[in-house]
Amino acid sequence: MTAKPLIVFLDRETIGPSVELARPRFQHDWVEHGRTAPDEVVARLAGATIAITNKVCIREDHLARLPQLRMIAVAATGYDVIDHEVCRRRGIVVSNVRGYAVNTVPEHTFGLILALRRNIVGYRQAVIDGEWQKAKQFCFFSHPIGELAGATLGIMGEGAIGQAVARLGQAFGMTTLFAAHKGVEGLGPLYTPFDEVLARSDIITLHCPLTPKTRDMIGMAEFRKMRRKPLLINTARGGLVVERDAVRALDEGLVSGLGFDCLTSEPFVADHPFAATLERPNVIVTPHVGWAGQGAMETLWAQLVGHIENFQAGQPSNVVAA
Repeated sequence: MTAKPLIVFLDRETIGPSVELARPRFQHDWVEHGRTAPDEVVARLAGATIAITNKVCIREDHLARLPQLRMIAVAATGYDVIDHEVCRRRGIVVSNVRGYAVNTVPEHTFGLILALRRNIVGYRQAVIDGEWQKAKQFCFFSHPIGELAGATLGIMGEGAIGQAVARLGQAFGMTTLFAAHKGVEGLGPLYTPFDEVLARSDIITLHCPLTPKTRDMIGMAEFRKMRRKPLLINTARGGLVVERDAVRALDEGLVSGLGFDCLTSEPFVADHPFAATLERPNVIVTPHVGWAGQGAMETLWAQLVGHIENFQAGQPSNVVAA
């Protein structure tokens, strides 16, 4: 009798508790852990045929000690937590999920944009602090308010989420620019040169994967090219922006605000460069929840289970390494 495959989910707590985790429709053994520390990965995956991970890294030194592992299902689009080239050499299939966040991330992006552009955080605090009451008139003007209509939105990342962000921007009456990849020319008329997007945009929003080419994509050199003091929004991946430089750019007035849902350190740590900025009205940091709409999480899980079933049937899908 063939042994049932063992499926191990390393970080179940990264999927909201409101999501019911349907399991693959073939016989299997199932083990799930709320969270997994780096030094627990090998022990927990020992004997597993299929691993599920969202943010737990599975690196080369882990893979060398996991001879039975045949598939890694990543519960995210980004798969930088996996040494996928090593998986390719070892014949381990890596599948990710795609397209599940095409509504929720753009909506979160525009939630940040609207809150910062209209200074909603600052005005909310002013009411709490009694400043409106002291004004003794129906309104008062403690923070600038910008409109979206007529503004230029620079989008870095032309995938499904970037395209959805562009459509929302156009619905607000914005001019939308897709940035050419940094340092790359000849991508065609749909793209605007990277430096030109930096110079022309009133708002810059990031929707690209974290790769060796995109890591630290925006630092002081790029901030100094931002002529219109834009808002900078990151709902993609921590590591795309040199965060210490972002704070410096804010202090020097090179940008008008920061809206980040992704950081290099997750969860937030006390010595993070943003720590001293969190109470400023032009800084919003959210705990990597842009992707986590209820419908999006349900779609993510259904897609992930489908990839596992397809792998078991000999027809792997959404393969990023095989």
